[in-house]
Amino acid sequence: MADSIDRFITVPDGLTLHVRIHGDDNPGIPVVCLPGLTRNLLDFEDLARILAAPPYSRRVIAISSRGRGLSDRDPQPERYTIPVEAGDVISVLDQLEIESAAFIGTSRGGLILHVLAMTHLERIERLVLNDIGPVLDVDGLRQIQGYLGSRRTPANFAEAAEILRATHGAEFPALGGEDWAHMAQALYREVDGQVVADFDPDIAEQFRTADLSQGLPDLWPQFAALTEKPMMVVRGEHSRLLSPDTVEEMVRRHPGLVAIEAGGQGHAPLLHLSGLAEEIGGFLQR
Repeated sequence: MADSIDRFITVPDGLTLHVRIHGDDNPGIPVVCLPGLTRNLLDFEDLARILAAPPYSRRVIAISSRGRGLSDRDPQPERYTIPVEAGDVISVLDQLEIESAAFIGTSRGGLILHVLAMTHLERIERLVLNDIGPVLDVDGLRQIQGYLGSRRTPANFAEAAEILRATHGAEFPALGGEDWAHMAQALYREVDGQVVADFDPDIAEQFRTADLSQGLPDLWPQFAALTEKPMMVVRGEHSRLLSPDTVEEMVRRHPGLVAIEAGGQGHAPLLHLSGLAEEIGGFLQR
C-alpha cells in the first residue's frame, strides 16, 4: 500500500488548503482529485490508495477546497465560488510543480474542471467526471438543497452513519453498514467533544438559498473545449442530478467518451466500490 503525505498549501489570498499526496515517488503524469460541494479529500482516500499502488502506481493528489475538511474557512464567504476554487487548484498545481495532470472531479469538482477548460485547458491531460456534466437537473439540485437544510447534528459517529443512511439509503442500496460508517468518518469531525459536519456552514447556506426557479445555465461551451481530451463519465444509477439523456448527449458530442454506470448508487458515487476503481485505473493508463 502506497504511503501518503499531507501538505498545507497557501493560495494567493492567504488561505491554506489541505492536500494529501499518495505515492509521491511514483513517476508519470499525476492524478488530481477534486471533491464535491461539502465534501473533502477523504472522499478519495480508498480510490487514491488503489491508484497509487500496483498495477497503476500513480502519484495521486487529493485537494480539500477552501472551507472543507482541514482547509481554512474563508472569512469572506462570497469567495466560495467555482471560479475562485478553480484558481486554487491552479495554485496547488503551480506550487507542486505540476504542468499537467489527469483529473477526477466529483460533482462540484467536475464543474471546476469545466471552468479550467476555459482558462487552463493545457493543464488537463484527461479527466473523469463523477456524476456531473454540462446540464444539472433541477430535481437533483433541489434534492441537495433539501438535505443541506435538514441535516441533524449527531451525538456520535454511529448516529452520523445512521443519519446518512436515512437520508441517502434509498438511492444507495449498494452500500452496507461499513460503507455508511466509513462515509460518516469522512464527512464529520469531532470538535470540542461534538461531532459536526466537516465544512463551513456558509457553504451550505449559500447553496440552500440559491434561486433554482429558472434552473442553471448549461455548460456545453465549456464541455466543447474538453472534448479534445480523453474523458470518462461515471453516472450513479439512481442519480437525480445527471440524467441519462445528458450522458447520451455528452457521448454524441464526444464520441471517444467512456460512459459507465455505478450500479446501486446515486449522487455522487463512491468510486472505490463495485469495480469502479479498476475501470478508472484502466482509463488512466490508456
